[in-house]
Amino acid sequence: MARKTNNRKTALLGVLGAQALALSFLENIFPALPGLPPGAKPGFSNIVTMFTAATAGLGEALAITVIKSVFAGVTRGLSAFIMSFAGGILSTFTMFFLLRLKSSPFGIAGVSVASAAAHNLGQLLAAAVLTGTSSVFGYAPVLLLFAVATGLVTGTVLKVLMPALRKQSRYFLK
Repeated sequence: MARKTNNRKTALLGVLGAQALALSFLENIFPALPGLPPGAKPGFSNIVTMFTAATAGLGEALAITVIKSVFAGVTRGLSAFIMSFAGGILSTFTMFFLLRLKSSPFGIAGVSVASAAAHNLGQLLAAAVLTGTSSVFGYAPVLLLFAVATGLVTGTVLKVLMPALRKQSRYFLK
């Protein structure tokens, strides 16, 4: 019986990973918004990561993050992998920790904003290492504003989609 449960959980993670990759792919179709640093994206695939962190656990959410990072590497190169991985890992730990707080004052939208800001911080740290300069941190104020805006959007979308995502999960975890 435990094997059947593990198989179902693996299948669910496959579906969630595919959903995250599809959202990531769709994001890459749209051109960068003017005035933002290169590569700034809304982060819609983080909807799936946050759902996974909230319902399945840290390990599963990290697996989704790694899948998304590998996808970024395959489709956009090594520096995209490094940036995605650094931002994704920091973001995933942030969302998992905040979602586990017993008296969370943040709500889903607040957790989404904090994890978006953490993602940007991870990317800035990676960019500083890759470029050998701390001047990339000059983008921090713009990225923080972008994190607030995109975090509110993705958090709101997750709140709307949560019932459908939970229903989907029940098909696998009966």
